[in-house]
Amino acid sequence: MRRYLPELGIAVRITVLMMLATGLIYPLLVTGAAQALFHDRANGSLVKQNGQIIGSSLIGQNWTSDTYFHGRPSATLNSSGTPEPDNAASSSASNLGPTNPALILAVEQNADAVRCLEGLPPGPPPLVTPAPDASATATPAPCAPVTQPNVSQVPVDAVTNSGSGLDPDISIDYAELQVERVATARNLSPQVVQQIVNDHILDRQFGVLGERRVNVFDLNLALDQLSSR
Repeated sequence: MRRYLPELGIAVRITVLMMLATGLIYPLLVTGAAQALFHDRANGSLVKQNGQIIGSSLIGQNWTSDTYFHGRPSATLNSSGTPEPDNAASSSASNLGPTNPALILAVEQNADAVRCLEGLPPGPPPLVTPAPDASATATPAPCAPVTQPNVSQVPVDAVTNSGSGLDPDISIDYAELQVERVATARNLSPQVVQQIVNDHILDRQFGVLGERRVNVFDLNLALDQLSSR
């Protein structure tokens, strides 16, 4: 037994050293470097207004007012399993495959809702028809008049969920589709709102990764700041 004591001592010392190196020193170095070099991002890219945290530019929010640009659909749920879009405590996707009728129906319904809201002409006949809901008694809200008759395609990010359910960005096409609605709701000219969109276009990361996009939270904050002047 005694002949194993030196090896046991070595094993214990190596274990302690590795715990200190990987469990204490390395996290302190990484955290310190992040705080020194990327302070805002390391703390969650939080956005403050009048000293209060109002959100994060990394997490999408459920914008519903006509005076704001809307983000992507979200499949996140609350603690009870009820749909709650952009719930940061329950990041998730729908997990529906591309041939699943439920996904096709959801995309069709999202596309119809976008066309209705943004003043686009009706789309093609649905591929999947929802089952009649006997409990549905409310009359749907009337659609906006067709104000963009030349727009036939709805951007894909306007009708599909992101993988996380918390995507803060939308495509430039989807942002531009919403310009006329937001301008009308805020009594602004479409040219002014379009310029705000142009000013908030983000390029591809490192010039090659991803697509050019617009951060919805930053865009809506800029609109509020313009309206408060």
